[in-house]
Amino acid sequence: MSPLKRARLSRNWTLADVTARLAALGDRVDSGNLSRVEGGAQRASTGLAEKLVQVFEGDLTEIHILYPERFTSTGTDEAAA
Repeated sequence: MSPLKRARLSRNWTLADVTARLAALGDRVDSGNLSRVEGGAQRASTGLAEKLVQVFEGDLTEIHILYPERFTSTGTDEAAA
């Protein structure tokens, strides 16, 4: 599971909740695109990554969003060595 999805689920937010928060910050992203970013099928732009860091109030970094494969693991939140 990606760090972005983990952070969203830990808050019990839906994709629509996140897209609404992004819209409040002036960034329009549809929930389908956000789902693809969470799932690793699409890369977030640096601008979207910056806004997501704001939405999640610093619990994620841009690196978590831009390079989720470094932090995706089955057992822990740590990146594999």
